Amino acid sequence: MLLDPRKEECCQKCKGCVKNNIHHPSGTEWTEPSDPCRIYTCNAGVITESKLRCYTPCANPTPPAPGQCCPTCAGCYVNGQKVTEERSVMTTEDPCVTCRCNMGRLTCAKKACPVLHCPSSRIVQDAGECCPRCKGSGRYMLPPRGACMLGTTLHSTGSQFYLDECTRCSCTNSAISCAKETCPVLECNSEYQTKLPGRCCPQCPVVEESRASCTYAGKTYGDGETWKLDPCKSCACKQGKVRCAMSMCPPLTTPCPPNSRLELPEGQCCPRCVESDGVCTVFGDPHYRTFDGKFYTFRGSCKYQLASDCSNHTFSIRVTNDARATRLSAWTKTISLKIGDLKVNLGQRMRVKVNGRRVEVPFRMANRLDINRTLDSILVNTQLGIKILWDGISFLEVSAPTSYRGKLCGLCGNFNSIPKDDLTNRRGKLLSDPVSFGNSWAVGAKKVCSRTKNHTSRRGCKFRKDHR
Repeated sequence: MLLDPRKEECCQKCKGCVKNNIHHPSGTEWTEPSDPCRIYTCNAGVITESKLRCYTPCANPTPPAPGQCCPTCAGCYVNGQKVTEERSVMTTEDPCVTCRCNMGRLTCAKKACPVLHCPSSRIVQDAGECCPRCKGSGRYMLPPRGACMLGTTLHSTGSQFYLDECTRCSCTNSAISCAKETCPVLECNSEYQTKLPGRCCPQCPVVEESRASCTYAGKTYGDGETWKLDPCKSCACKQGKVRCAMSMCPPLTTPCPPNSRLELPEGQCCPRCVESDGVCTVFGDPHYRTFDGKFYTFRGSCKYQLASDCSNHTFSIRVTNDARATRLSAWTKTISLKIGDLKVNLGQRMRVKVNGRRVEVPFRMANRLDINRTLDSILVNTQLGIKILWDGISFLEVSAPTSYRGKLCGLCGNFNSIPKDDLTNRRGKLLSDPVSFGNSWAVGAKKVCSRTKNHTSRRGCKFRKDHR
């Protein structure tokens, strides 16, 4: 059930629950200190009370610690599947059994699904999931004062009713509370489970003689043997029964940080954020997007240090900007890359020089440099992993591998995944003004400036001698 937002709120939200004079928002779960095995959930105003069913996949479990419900097992493996601190595992025979690892100890438990408030026509069960859910959201008819509405059925205050063989509910002052039985964890697959009429929980058939081996997909496994089906799922043979477990990947609630991307590593179950190359882009008159994603505009018309290795001095990239006879604008004119005794110049109309000599593209220097041309750009690849893309007019892109993280400086920033400190000048001081920041990275003599009076600086530039 959706509630109208308060005056200071923007959006509607689901109705919460009150238990022992404590308000619980919809979607929350809690326990009572006196009984850690008794669990409560709130779902759009409906409280579901149930008991955890502990599952111990080991022969000698350790009794539960004070305040905990279930015993623990040494080692964090379930049916051959590893359980990590950040990733829980569920068994495929019973997806409601969840196992978690904490400090090398394994805890497994099963809990009942919460009672849903929506009509049965809006309840869906996703494949492989433990609990059904309500599809979509909506406002439902408010019941008369004191009465309760569950699905499409109206219940009077003080009434008690059964939803099914496992669930008993009551209505008190427009609030529904339900007690739901949690079925035990069974040792047989769902296709072998049977449920007697009037009973809540299914049961396994009686096995007169246990076998010492299992057969799966035409292959025989010995008792206690485990095998992997894929990176997320593994199985084990236990007294003639195949038991499987599957990792549950944590939800991706936030995007990856700057300079990283979501990737599924080969042989891994869950995607994770991995570091990616830093990319600095220069375009327009000119605008800069640093390695860490900070965007700013600096219209200096001189020569500047764009990106350099300020830790080990393995490379430096400098740009010369051209005002093109304008008073307040500038564009990138040439790029100079220096790696040791190697110097590459990229000019207008895709002209390329290596160590002062004009070269034709493609050009290759073994184990040091590759220069190629696409339809509309020049691409420079270096052995260091530094790459430059230049369109021969004003668009420039510099890529740096993760090995340079936190080691760079210049107009492209320091590549430390923190955009807010990218305007750090040559002396290590963080500035707020892009003009002052840009001028601090000026290099060469004043004669390289294409404007006699530099309109981008209110105090004038201080130039460093260009030793190249």
